Amino acid sequence: MKVINIARQFSDFPVGHHYEDGPDSGERFRDEFLETPLRNKEPVRIELSGVEGYGSLFLSEAFGGIVRKLGLTQSEANKLLTFSADPQDQTFVDEIRGYIADACAATSGSK
Repeated sequence: MKVINIARQFSDFPVGHHYEDGPDSGERFRDEFLETPLRNKEPVRIELSGVEGYGSLFLSEAFGGIVRKLGLTQSEANKLLTFSADPQDQTFVDEIRGYIADACAATSGSK
């Protein structure tokens, strides 16, 4: 299992959708950290704690975006992506799961 600590390995304040939004964007995180292991069906645990906060655009693009990009089903996404967070950061896990569910619904609806 690949473990990614966002605060230590990426940014302590991840924000923005796309590369043009800055170096801490969801698109960059998705492309540089998530795409290869998930494309190879390697489980990934994301450690969410330790950041100043998360922009909703970042979360939507990183996690909903990877589902759309790879065409993952809800079952695949839930199996491959797990999250750990301190109690005060648990709301981010729920938010991410919502973006994943929305992306799965949109992807399955377009097939």
